Amino acid sequence: MRFIIKNQQLVPVKFPHEESVRISQIPTLPQPHLNPNFHYNPALQTLLAGKQLLPEDIPFTLKEIHSHYENGYITYRPGIKYHGKKPSCARCGNKDPQWFSTYPCQRCGENCLYCRHCIMMGRISECTPLLGWNGTVPETTLPTEIMAWRGTLSEGQHVASEQVVRAINQNKEHLVWAVCGAGKTEVLFPGIESALTDQKRICIATPRTDVVLELTPRLKSAFPTINIASLYGGSEDRHLFAPLTIATTHQLLRFYHAFDAIILDEVDAFPYTVEESLQYAAIQARKPISAMIYLTATPSDKWQRECRTGKRPYTTIPARFHRHPLPVPEFKWCGNWQKQLHKNKLPPNVHRWVKERIQANKQALLFFPHIPLMEKALPILRQDAPKLEAVHAEDPDRKEKVQKMRAKEIPLLLTTTILERGVTFPNIDVAVIGAEENIFTESALVQIAGRAGRSKDHPDGVVTFFHYGKTEEMLKARKQIVAMNREGVKRGLIDHQKG
Repeated sequence: MRFIIKNQQLVPVKFPHEESVRISQIPTLPQPHLNPNFHYNPALQTLLAGKQLLPEDIPFTLKEIHSHYENGYITYRPGIKYHGKKPSCARCGNKDPQWFSTYPCQRCGENCLYCRHCIMMGRISECTPLLGWNGTVPETTLPTEIMAWRGTLSEGQHVASEQVVRAINQNKEHLVWAVCGAGKTEVLFPGIESALTDQKRICIATPRTDVVLELTPRLKSAFPTINIASLYGGSEDRHLFAPLTIATTHQLLRFYHAFDAIILDEVDAFPYTVEESLQYAAIQARKPISAMIYLTATPSDKWQRECRTGKRPYTTIPARFHRHPLPVPEFKWCGNWQKQLHKNKLPPNVHRWVKERIQANKQALLFFPHIPLMEKALPILRQDAPKLEAVHAEDPDRKEKVQKMRAKEIPLLLTTTILERGVTFPNIDVAVIGAEENIFTESALVQIAGRAGRSKDHPDGVVTFFHYGKTEEMLKARKQIVAMNREGVKRGLIDHQKG
């Protein structure tokens, strides 16, 4: 697409014209004033409010779209921006030259630079405008009773919940540092209710689709009369305007200045931690004046330092709702376990640990650092338990195996870090083999340990880290768990402390 400027307005032209340019070549884009007498299309309003979409994402003619621009209701922004000669993608924030390429573009008739980094959401190039809405947002009629949840928060949850409400009301940032199994979702309910009461638009974002799928029914149950959009790859709610949105962080790339409050769950999880574009998307999706609530059980070292030095406002929930301490990992040396596996053997103490669980009919998770090593261990352990299974990210039967584990049809499940978070089994022990491997960071090990002892009926669980040499990450993980237990006791949130 190319444009000319006429009467202080952009005018799109379909074919190259000697005065026409690509949108990225226009230094300042004119924006017409809102015409209050113009009868805008409510369907366009619903589709574009708080969004940044490509023209091909919008099922309306260019003529209708542009008539809304001429009357001030639609905005055009360049998809590719230049800082001197250096390009950046307006949608995902990419500035890395390796992620840009050129192609012969039929729309503008030139070789056009485009961003490869976010191409899965449609191609953004030098001639691509991003379309947004400049008028009022769709009206939302709310019922008198917004929240149906009638549960009771624990003392630790209540303190954190009050801070969340305050941060949302005051448009502040706040970190909730809550141990695994503390009941973070329920902590959010009063803050969501307060935001909706004030006619605020709110989003809960998380890096992983399965968490969106888990949260959606829980939020719909707590807020049954509220329109809720659930967004992930292939979601049917893609064009739904809702006061409450639950989305993967990837889906935030389509939003622009949309939300009065964003709650970022599992802020320490892959891929959010390693993809700057997702962090950029979260910032862009916020309104300039808005709240940001971060939720995590395992903040990064940097964030932990900022909490300790007063640079980051935060609240801890150091204990689970059932008032029992977190299981503290035991360290057990198992020798050169990889060498033994290559000889089709397991370290004797690892084998013994597994046999004890099978004989006691106690379900367990055994974490491995690499898929090939896990698959080598599988036939060895199946000699003791034929129904034993292994699971990893690329496993097509992953969901079925997890469901079988929940149904107690599998006695013990071998797994990679794919199950380090987001799954709950009521009564399990947990072990890591090769805890010294790089993939087992402090965060991963704390999350893995957090799989045990989550249920009020089974609050105890054994956590064992088998290793061929202790690492700093292992020591930091145990130190963090012990510190949380100590704080829980000190604040009267734990009834008794082991040992």
